[in-house]
Amino acid sequence: MQRRSFLHGGLAALCAAALPTSVLAALRMGAPAPFDFAALKGRARALAGQAYTARPAALPQAVAALDWDAYQALQFRQDHALWHEDDTRYLAQFFHLGLFFKRPVRMHALTDGRAREIAYDPAMFDYGASGLDGATLPTDLGFAGFRLNRRSDPKRDFAAFLGASYFRAVGASGQYGLSARGLAVDTGLPRPEEFPDFTDFWLERPAPDSDTVVVYALLDSPSVAGAYRFAITPGEPLVMEVDCALYPRTAIERLGIAPATSMYQTGENDRRMAWDWRPEIHDSDGLALHTGSGEWLWRPLGNPRALRFNAFADDNPRGFGLLQRDRNFDHYQDDGVFYERRPSLWVEPRAGWGRGEVQLVEIPTVDETFDNVVAFWHPAQPIEPGRELLFGYRLFWGEAMPARPPLATCIATRTGLGGRIGFARKAWSQRFAVDFAGGALAALAGRNATVEPVLQTTAGQLETVSARPLHAVEGYRVMFDIVPPGPGTEQLDLRLFLRDPSTGAALSETWLYQWNPPPPDARQVY
Repeated sequence: MQRRSFLHGGLAALCAAALPTSVLAALRMGAPAPFDFAALKGRARALAGQAYTARPAALPQAVAALDWDAYQALQFRQDHALWHEDDTRYLAQFFHLGLFFKRPVRMHALTDGRAREIAYDPAMFDYGASGLDGATLPTDLGFAGFRLNRRSDPKRDFAAFLGASYFRAVGASGQYGLSARGLAVDTGLPRPEEFPDFTDFWLERPAPDSDTVVVYALLDSPSVAGAYRFAITPGEPLVMEVDCALYPRTAIERLGIAPATSMYQTGENDRRMAWDWRPEIHDSDGLALHTGSGEWLWRPLGNPRALRFNAFADDNPRGFGLLQRDRNFDHYQDDGVFYERRPSLWVEPRAGWGRGEVQLVEIPTVDETFDNVVAFWHPAQPIEPGRELLFGYRLFWGEAMPARPPLATCIATRTGLGGRIGFARKAWSQRFAVDFAGGALAALAGRNATVEPVLQTTAGQLETVSARPLHAVEGYRVMFDIVPPGPGTEQLDLRLFLRDPSTGAALSETWLYQWNPPPPDARQVY
């Protein structure tokens, strides 16, 4: 999927000339109507009872022809921002249609429980070098999405909703990275994925002293309709309180709740696509899981040769997310997009979600312009039409996640050719070096204490397994080789954690790895 860019009563007594153009545009849409989340859920339920009708994607020719540079030249005028004339801490600005964003989204201003649709107005945009003439565009053109800004910083947004049901946010670094979606449908199956759309948004005017912006959204697709409420509070981390009500039209084989979408091209553990001069290129480096039983799992990401699917069964998960743990600039050397600043995204269910699976899909990619990693919760209950599915969860965006393992965590996974240097290799093997730090490891490493690596594989032969202090990180490094069981490339599953040999107590989270041996013609032993 192509990565989305997020750069950047007495009405009669009022004098029209004294009103901002954006307000006039809203007033043209007629009288405001009552609105609340219950009504939105009712609308979604009714929508699901009707046959799906796709929104038209036909744009005026000049808009449809916009290329990347022309689209980036379109800028929203800050003095036309929603709430610009109000005493709020925040502003909302709109994205123009064009480039990848061809389906219009309806925007509504919500004040004191009453909503009014916001009309497109050419005066809202500075067309710059885009080549567009706003005077020729229809007043019902609509918008592509919106972004949220602090009033004190109207140029740098902290959240943006743009394209299908995609949205992104930032923590204190202000650096965008991975995306979230409202819903995933049939991701990673051997047929085209379905991408639900947010068709309408309602942006509620914040109270003057409020730190939170509330946004409502209506979702629609061939398989499902839904109602969403987002309460967005910027900070470190930025927090989104999400409530969603889903109403399936049809049975859905693979429903993804709270999906996160990211990119992994190359890194310390997977250099299959390491053709770039930069050592690492990724928005996220691992999937973290806090299971219902309290176990912490870490699964490094990769860029596989073919689509790879993994499911982690659980009952009432405590949280999961795609994280960027590596924050060292030297490991990326990118002074343009700053991968070391990319936010992590943690999903925390607010109530019991029952049985299901955290599912991870990794897709091959040749470069960083395509998202190729998706993680989401898949409920065990069958998804059938006529049902109401309710989910509540929190999304945390930033470097400081709200929960972290009390034990040591994996801070790096490296791979390379196995065997003893200086000795002839009798068979090809893969070397793994897995570093752990935190918890009790600093004190243990300080006195060179022995720790036990508990390592398992589903196939192949493990060799030269060791764990020794790594004083540079005040932790331990586990090293081992694995010899594939034969010439095949079938997946091997590895599992590792550190244990205190004297007490049997776990010292680290559990490291999981899915590895596919290369084909025989790529197993060069040098």
